[in-house]
Amino acid sequence: MKLSVIIPVLNERACLPAAVESVRQALPEAEIVVTDGGSTDGTREWAASQAEVTLVISAPGKGPQQNLGASRAQGEALLFLHADCQLPADAGHEIERVFADKRIAGGCFFVRFAEHRPLSLHVLSLGMNVRARILRRSFGDQALFIRRSVFDHVAGFPDWPLFEDYELVRRMKRMGRFAVIPSPITLSARRFLKYGVWRTVFRVFVLQALFYVGISPAKLKRWFVDVRPHLRQTRSDTSNLRK
Repeated sequence: MKLSVIIPVLNERACLPAAVESVRQALPEAEIVVTDGGSTDGTREWAASQAEVTLVISAPGKGPQQNLGASRAQGEALLFLHADCQLPADAGHEIERVFADKRIAGGCFFVRFAEHRPLSLHVLSLGMNVRARILRRSFGDQALFIRRSVFDHVAGFPDWPLFEDYELVRRMKRMGRFAVIPSPITLSARRFLKYGVWRTVFRVFVLQALFYVGISPAKLKRWFVDVRPHLRQTRSDTSNLRK
C-alpha cells in the first residue's frame, strides 16, 4: 500500500527538518507532501530544496492545508503529521500491520513528549494515550492516518478553524474501526512549556467542553488566542508592521 505523508506548516523552519527526517527513516518509500500556509521564516524555501518533498502552497488553515495536500498526494493511505512531531522507527511496519485488517478505516499513534521535564508532561501523555486507547478518540497531534477511500468518502477535513481533526476522526469511525498504534510519536511540548502545562490543558479542556455543548468552532476561534509560540510571535511582528 502506497502511503503519503502530509505535513501542514506555517513558520516551522526549526521543526520541519526533524519531522521530514523521521518520515525518511520510518517510511523510506512514502511520498512526502509539505503544505505551506504562508511561511516567512524560510520554511517554504527549505521544503522546496528537498528532492523528496513535494511543496504545495496553500491558504492558511490546518484543515484546508491538509485537504489540499491530500488532493495532490498519490497514496492509497494518508498520514497527517504535525511539523513538531516525529514518527517512531517502526511506523511503516505498524501501519502495514493495521491496514492488513480491511475493517480498519484509520487510526493514530500513542504520543510521548520530547522533553522529560516537568513530570506533568508524562501525566499528560499518559492521559492522551488512555483516551486514545479506551475512547478511540484522537486529535491531530497523534499523527492521524486514514485510507484514501475513506478520506474521500467523508470529504476530508471540514473547513473549521478548530476541531477539524476531531471531526475527521468522528466521520472516520462511521466507516470502520479506529486503530491505535502503541508505538509513540515524539511531540514537542513547546506550547505547554511556554504557557504552563496545566494552564494550557485547562484552556484546551474548556474549548473542548464548549465545542461538545454545541458552540461553533468559528465562534470558539474568536475567543481563542493561538498558544503556539512561533505563531504568536509571527502575528505580533505582523501587527507591528501594520502600525
